[in-house]
Amino acid sequence: MRTTAVISLVIPFLSWFLPAALAGLPGLPSKIYGVNLGSWLVLESWMLPQEWLDMGGQMCDVCSECIATEFAFAQAYPKTVDQIFAGHWLSWFNQTDVDALVDVGINTVRIPLGYWIVEPLVDRQTEFYPRGGLAQLRRGLQLLQNAGIVAILDHHALPGVQTPNQMFTGRCTTDVEFYTSYNYHRALIWTSVMTVLSHVDPAFANAVAIEAVNEEEMNATDTPNYGEFQKDFVRVVRATEFLLGVPTPGFGAMPAPANGNFTAMLPNVNETAIFTAEVRSVLEDTVPILLELGISGLSRRKEQLITNFMDVNWQNTNPPNPADAAIGPQGYDNHLYYSFGGVADPNPNAYLTSICNLNRIQADAALGDSPLWFGEWGLPTQFNATDAFLFQWADAQKLAYSQGAGWLFWNFKVEMSALAGNLSRQWSYLEGVRLGYLTKDPSEVNDPNVCAPYVSA
Repeated sequence: MRTTAVISLVIPFLSWFLPAALAGLPGLPSKIYGVNLGSWLVLESWMLPQEWLDMGGQMCDVCSECIATEFAFAQAYPKTVDQIFAGHWLSWFNQTDVDALVDVGINTVRIPLGYWIVEPLVDRQTEFYPRGGLAQLRRGLQLLQNAGIVAILDHHALPGVQTPNQMFTGRCTTDVEFYTSYNYHRALIWTSVMTVLSHVDPAFANAVAIEAVNEEEMNATDTPNYGEFQKDFVRVVRATEFLLGVPTPGFGAMPAPANGNFTAMLPNVNETAIFTAEVRSVLEDTVPILLELGISGLSRRKEQLITNFMDVNWQNTNPPNPADAAIGPQGYDNHLYYSFGGVADPNPNAYLTSICNLNRIQADAALGDSPLWFGEWGLPTQFNATDAFLFQWADAQKLAYSQGAGWLFWNFKVEMSALAGNLSRQWSYLEGVRLGYLTKDPSEVNDPNVCAPYVSA
């Protein structure tokens, strides 16, 4: 992927002004009330079983054993996959959905993305994914921008797969290859491309943060050199911004270039803590992709993007601390699902006692991982939850997560069909609002005293 030629990519800059952040990180609301746009640009077939079967997919207990993911689908249907997925992208998220999010007060979305949305990164001999996602992302971002909703671009499915046997990686497999220099490099090229788009493409004006990796493996011994990747991720974002003329406080005495000549400047940039050999290599490999995508002649924002990681406590066994990678504005993400076990005993009293005494925000802040938001959570349980409990469960979680920077529910919707059964009751934000578990104003709760009987002395 390395190019030795110095290609001149001149991007004339116009100015635009995004709404100023109310407080805290630039571009984000002072309190995040958000949802994930899951199963849109990274499809998880469990969330839309009937549509998936109608598309030509399959359902199975072990997702690696049938056509259950985008990879398997594209491999099985190479001639029709692009057309079929184009239909899904248009129907799963559109103006009707944006209107519904506005109606319930959502101010932020987290958009799961696969590395394959930057199509030149895909090895078409060994990797199989639909084409055309970038145009769909532009369409969706523009709809959200028109509605005043900001976006976190979440690298949800990494090259080589970051977690085994998970639909959210785009390919169910035990062959986890992300934690290699080759795939780290590809992920960093993706990062540079997304940084450029976020600064120069008007459709991306509301994309204010980029998340490096969604749900990496929890055991840090299985993620070699991941701490260095975290640092390279931030360096790539800041180096790309520097070459685009975005002010980079703390860069030293060297002023940010103002002419926007992306690669002609590279030979003249001294090697620094940001422009390391790997970062320079990533930037050189980004240039032909930008040219192929035709990214030029577009305006930009002046603010730095927010870099975003899963928090240090997501991993165990001496994990790297992403706070050590920070250069400029940075936020941290934690996901909490009680339905998968390991958090509290499967009964209402244990759930409420646990969530009402949650100390993750404080624990992260003590390690420098602040501000923290909860990027995924929901209402699913390990037991048959009554309606009365789900009112409490929604309130208690919102109160706990709102102590930090805010929250984003998983998911904005799921399929409502006979095959999906009762899935939407606990996984769909919009259905949760309709049923009353989630208040129409996301800043409110049904019972502000829900935790009173459960708070420890």
